[in-house]
Amino acid sequence: MMVQARGNEALVLALPKGRILSDVMPLLRRTGLEIEPAFDDPKSRLLRFKTNMPMLDVVRVRNFDVATFVAFGAAHLGVAGNDVLMEFQYPEIYAPLDLKVGHCRLSVAGPADMVAKDEPSRWSHVRVATKYPEITQRYFAERGVQAECVKLNGAMELAPLLGLCRRIVDLVQTGDTLRANGLVEIERICDISSRLIVNRAALKTRPHEVGAWIRRFEDVVRDAA
Repeated sequence: MMVQARGNEALVLALPKGRILSDVMPLLRRTGLEIEPAFDDPKSRLLRFKTNMPMLDVVRVRNFDVATFVAFGAAHLGVAGNDVLMEFQYPEIYAPLDLKVGHCRLSVAGPADMVAKDEPSRWSHVRVATKYPEITQRYFAERGVQAECVKLNGAMELAPLLGLCRRIVDLVQTGDTLRANGLVEIERICDISSRLIVNRAALKTRPHEVGAWIRRFEDVVRDAA
């Protein structure tokens, strides 16, 4: 069920925890947004934070959850990687802007010794560990390959080491973690970056407020180019 928000309530911007947040924060500051000090306090148990904008609050959630909060109207705007958007494909989400931060890639990887003698063009069935089963199955299906996906939420590199799966699909930034665990990239599925996302219903019911934030982000991205 969609969350119904009244027009006089503050807009909510959902931000992702972790690496993407550190990439996004400089951009947020250039929009003029300042978040209350508790946001940076590791001891704080607050989940919703006030900002210097009277009609904008911020919540910080897991990367995958940003899209869910925005899709169901609990947050009006958010920042999410296009990997999340591709995985869930929520029709309620509109992604008007590539923020040009959080760059990485989604790739197929496997043990170096296996890859040296493997031939991807001969694959007919693969077993893959990933937290992106929908993207993975679509990607392999387009090549006529049946993908059996084992859903993991982290430590993907352990799957080949422990014999769970010989191949993984995961985000790669520098490749250092792959190399440290004896893995190499086999194929790149797509490039990833962070996107500004908005709830479509909020854009229709509060077009001036939501539209103003879209334009504000567009300005800072353009100036940074």
